[in-house]
Amino acid sequence: MNRKELIVLTDAVLIVCVVPRGIADAVVRAAQDAGARNAAVSYGHGTGVRDRLGARGLSSEVGKEIVHVIDTAAHADRIMEAMVAAGGLADGSGFIYVIPLEKAATWIPAEVARKLGG
Repeated sequence: MNRKELIVLTDAVLIVCVVPRGIADAVVRAAQDAGARNAAVSYGHGTGVRDRLGARGLSSEVGKEIVHVIDTAAHADRIMEAMVAAGGLADGSGFIYVIPLEKAATWIPAEVARKLGG
């Protein structure tokens, strides 16, 4: 059995991109092509200004996909730009934001830690 090491990252950021349903796969591929090593997709619903109906101000629920990527702060701009392009965010159909993480940790095998210089 391999001994595992807990690796603590202190320069990590969380990139969160909210897009309409059906877009997340393209956003994940773009993030990975830009160097992201991981991505997770979750689902949600919400309302927005574009979803307002009529003068009564009623709103409709809209399904969303939420893409989460954790990577180093040094890679954040490149990954974020790729996600924006792939998600078509310039037309206002979603949004993206970056949150600095004070610490992030993961368990990895010792041989992988050695390869990474740990």
